[in-house]
Amino acid sequence: MPLGKILVVEDDAAIRRGLVDALSVSNYETLDAGEGLRGLSLALGCEVDLVLLDIMMPGMDGFAVLREIRKAKPTLPVIMLTAKGEETDRVKGLKLGSDDYVVKPFGIKELLARIEAVMRRSAERPRARSKLSIAGRIVDFERREAHLPDGTVVQLPQREADVLAYLAANPGRAVTREELLSRVWGFDPRGVHTRTVDMAVARLREQLADDPTEPSVIATVRGRGYMLAKAVPVEADG
Repeated sequence: MPLGKILVVEDDAAIRRGLVDALSVSNYETLDAGEGLRGLSLALGCEVDLVLLDIMMPGMDGFAVLREIRKAKPTLPVIMLTAKGEETDRVKGLKLGSDDYVVKPFGIKELLARIEAVMRRSAERPRARSKLSIAGRIVDFERREAHLPDGTVVQLPQREADVLAYLAANPGRAVTREELLSRVWGFDPRGVHTRTVDMAVARLREQLADDPTEPSVIATVRGRGYMLAKAVPVEADG
């Protein structure tokens, strides 16, 4: 039985082929892409357990790919591959939500160890949901539709749907505004004073007909951030 399915996104054909071969020998299934846009399409359209993502690629670079992956699949493990090894690249990748990074040239044993460690940590992560039932409402994240208790169907804007999806992927814990800014908006939250998150949550509550004084969908955790009230998973991805 394969240990998991890994997507390799690397523009250097020789390195990509070497990674695919080494992973296959180590009992991983693989998908691969030679440029960022194709890699993003595979990451979002296929069920994979981890992405190995090169930073320096023509066109859509690894940072741009990572931003889009984090919007759609906030819990998908991603390991960045960088030839530079510069601290600024490593810090930027980690702030955008990468789980680890490996500096080229690297040994296969080191890479496999890092893959195992990241996948072991991610095993406890909540899986992203495609549908959610909460407080009499059914939310379909793929269609960005919310079916309200009175039978009304509401179309959710992309950003509000992303916020709700992130909260749904992290049930039972308060998610800070800084984490939402980083993972949903792709902003560096350091030193940022903004009500962007609060305004998005307010709009989301309005769209879901959630009473802001006694919310039954999105609860405010004083001094921390936001979390979902008790929700029922209708359908889990994968």
